[in-house]
Amino acid sequence: MNIEIKKSIKPIKYEDAIKLLEERLLEINDGQKEDLIWILEHEEVYSAGTSYREKEILNKNINLIKTNRGGKITYHGPGQMICYFVIDLKKRKKDIRKFITLIEETIIDSLSKFNIKTFGDPKNIGIWTDHKGEINKVAAIGIRVSKWIAYHGFAININNDLSKYKNIIPCGILDKGVTNLKEIKDQDYKNLEKIIIDTFSKNLEI
Repeated sequence: MNIEIKKSIKPIKYEDAIKLLEERLLEINDGQKEDLIWILEHEEVYSAGTSYREKEILNKNINLIKTNRGGKITYHGPGQMICYFVIDLKKRKKDIRKFITLIEETIIDSLSKFNIKTFGDPKNIGIWTDHKGEINKVAAIGIRVSKWIAYHGFAININNDLSKYKNIIPCGILDKGVTNLKEIKDQDYKNLEKIIIDTFSKNLEI
């Protein structure tokens, strides 16, 4: 199964990215194009999934975009790696839970290459780390499935501005925080993109 790998150098507007994903979904469904994995960075924006609540917005002046992905509200901006995808589950197993597990394993396995231990949480979607006795989220996951094609993606915090999360209740979770890789371990993460792409592609072929 062929997968197109796309990497954007300049930051991409959130609305432009979602438009491309939705267009790609229709093209894949019509058999015109292959699956897609797309690595990028967003300009600063907050996105709200289908299950968010107004009370989770603490600063009403933020730039908020409502989207049709699953999940609640999160922040995107410089220093965060976005991995979007459009993956046809009809070519694989029509199992959404298994696909989410595959994404979780992709992130966990990739970060382990940097000697960072992370884990999933059945109650709170995303990837978490226990750093200095505190449980914090280091990667957010948001997925929508249409015509058995999964799209949207996940975001890994590398060295983004964590103060931006003070404007919201991230992912609607009050008792846990948000961190980034540089806070956990100050090292070079320039190979993370390649490792994510290679691991994700490999897992999709299993």
